[in-house]
Amino acid sequence: MDIGMAAYIMQSGVFQVLIIAAPVLIIGVTVGLIISIFQATTSIQEQTLTFVPKIAAILGSLAFFGPWMLASMKQYTLNLLMLISEMGG
Repeated sequence: MDIGMAAYIMQSGVFQVLIIAAPVLIIGVTVGLIISIFQATTSIQEQTLTFVPKIAAILGSLAFFGPWMLASMKQYTLNLLMLISEMGG
């Protein structure tokens, strides 16, 4: 295994993590922003108002995107195992 292959494996791993985490993070940030705007306009500064909807939105996004995330990780793992078997043989 040369440096180029190691760099490719690291790059694809980081890219895979970013792609898988992006939908959940985007939904969490969007819900947080909406709640912050709501709190600023109504002057309600309740801490549970920020956490409960964000947790619900993140859990909902995990339920919705979960099968896709699992399939994507499965495909990445299979590709990685194929690369390992090609290097060994």
